[in-house]
Amino acid sequence: MGSLLPAHLSHLPAPSAEAAANSRRLGKLIADEIAAAGGSISFARFMELALHAPGRGYYSAGARKLGAGGDFVTAPELGSLFARALARQAAQVLREGVADIIEIGAGSGRLARDLLAELVALDCVPQRYLILETSADLRERQRVLLQRELPQLAARIIWLDTLPASFAALVIGNEVLDVMPIHRVVTCQGDLLEQYVRVDETGNFYCHETRASDELRAAAAALALPEHGYTTEIGLAACAFIRTLGSRLARGVALLIDYGFPAREYYHPQRSSGTLMCHYRQHSHADPFCLVGLQDITAHVDFSAIANAAVESGLDLLGYTNQAQFLINCGIADILAATPADDAATYLPLAAQAQILMSPAEMGELFKVIALGSNFSAPLPGFTRGDKRHTL
Repeated sequence: MGSLLPAHLSHLPAPSAEAAANSRRLGKLIADEIAAAGGSISFARFMELALHAPGRGYYSAGARKLGAGGDFVTAPELGSLFARALARQAAQVLREGVADIIEIGAGSGRLARDLLAELVALDCVPQRYLILETSADLRERQRVLLQRELPQLAARIIWLDTLPASFAALVIGNEVLDVMPIHRVVTCQGDLLEQYVRVDETGNFYCHETRASDELRAAAAALALPEHGYTTEIGLAACAFIRTLGSRLARGVALLIDYGFPAREYYHPQRSSGTLMCHYRQHSHADPFCLVGLQDITAHVDFSAIANAAVESGLDLLGYTNQAQFLINCGIADILAATPADDAATYLPLAAQAQILMSPAEMGELFKVIALGSNFSAPLPGFTRGDKRHTL
């Protein structure tokens, strides 16, 4: 395959020889699929293989991904404060008779650990904590962490390969929707084209454009995209996941936390290059075709599309707000106030976490929380103030 680090990204840290070899093997796997498909595959399929190809994709291979030593930092990786505030909302749902929690894509397992530890302190432990995790490597890391640090709850923690056909639970997904494969589209003289991926004679991947499918055209019809030269993403896979959730959640609440916008902000004329972004060793860039399998590939979430898919599948839209407001509603200030300010070793790290979680310049405004429900009518405390469902 071609160069892992092209000239415009030569400032990025070079991968180890082992990582580079794994990347080239995954690149060959993708190139072979492109050849078998007649010369091209959709960008969505490329993204799916780059992230999830068994044993080779970014989330399937064994490299460290999360935290300061990985490629990016999520809210649970900052420390326990995020989970402790989220636990207040979780406890309310559990006390309404929803016995189980299902976490989708548990990453390192830190959110599960800290959430369960706080629920123990609140005397509100779920009957079962179920983790839907497709990566064997991450699943094993989660198992080791949780069995080591919460041995008394080990019998309650169960891993799933897929969502049950019918279930009652609180579903939690933190930064899950943004890594679901997206279709990239381009407007051209009033027409809609879709980006496909090819491989050139040197082994490098590149995009070419072809007429978009009827499904993409239908999804784009309501978006009022600029007629020419506008590149963006349409998240069909995320909406399909929501429809699956709607068909299987018999009773309970789904809390999905991610970065994104309502449709009118997502598809603003000035956002003419879309939101696709790659993350590698704390660096961000927009080239998905280098470092294949070694970098995360993400796109922001269109929360209007998520809400519409939910309602169409029979779910209720229970709340939508930014992360800062959600955490305030969940009592994050009370948690900080209960920590003695003169205990600097404890208080200062919590205060630093709060700054990142809630500052508009950090995670506070860009990250949103959407709540979807089935046969659940109790108001959710996380949305008592600042609910922005009307913006969707």
